[in-house]
Amino acid sequence: MASNINPTVRRRRLGQELRRLREDKGMTAEQVAERLLVSQSKISRLENGRRSISQRDVRDLCGVYEVDDHRIVDSLMQMAKDSRQQGWWHAFGDIPYSVYIGLETEAASLRVYESLLVPGLLQTPGYAEAVIPGAVPELAPENLEKRIQVRMRRQERVNDPKRPLRLWVVLDESALRRVVGNHLIMREQLEHLVEMSNLPHVTVQVLPYDTGAHAGMSGTFSILEFDDASDSSVVYIEGVTSDLYLEKTNDVHKYTIMYEHLRAQALNADQSREFIARAAKEHADARG
Repeated sequence: MASNINPTVRRRRLGQELRRLREDKGMTAEQVAERLLVSQSKISRLENGRRSISQRDVRDLCGVYEVDDHRIVDSLMQMAKDSRQQGWWHAFGDIPYSVYIGLETEAASLRVYESLLVPGLLQTPGYAEAVIPGAVPELAPENLEKRIQVRMRRQERVNDPKRPLRLWVVLDESALRRVVGNHLIMREQLEHLVEMSNLPHVTVQVLPYDTGAHAGMSGTFSILEFDDASDSSVVYIEGVTSDLYLEKTNDVHKYTIMYEHLRAQALNADQSREFIARAAKEHADARG
């Protein structure tokens, strides 16, 4: 296990190994839970990497699966130990979408469809400061500042000099028109969006209102892909009280097809830059 792999990915890979051992044994998660006197949901969370895995959990599971090779057990135990290390985001305390940040930090590419706001990776500080309390109106001031700092730190991944994130964004026109904060903030945000879209590894496409019905009308989503072949792609759907992570091949395939339709229906990259630049000018004119 490379030392620079973040804990979220460590847990995910360990969970995949534990699932493989269970399936090789021909056991269901319910059967394993009964043997260990734990809930079936705990086994599921361990296997999908959504919760920390202790070395004791690994030892107990390897006992149930009758893993005799001590090298395999030792390797899994070490993975469990490594998975409990903390990523940079833990320094900011309890972040509700920390699992997503861990995946985003390790992803090689990210495809995003947003219908209402500019994605966090492309937000200016002023826009973030205005949009976060609007979306979470009861957020305490100290937590607002923390979330802004986390959002700005996440953006370092886009321009990582060693491994820049390949970012593709399809953005509904409403995100350009909605006045978040004020017209000055919007003008600066859209000018920043144009600037970022000129980077070779960042693509932004706009879905104008006159596109009509389109494949993204059921809601926003993101698709994360990874360099390591052992890491399957993930579809992320953000929720109010909980988030959804889809990893089954069929689910990812369906969302991938949806995204291809969105890209086909949207303006191309050059047309989108011109469209965004015009919208930025309109905000400047509205400000007077």
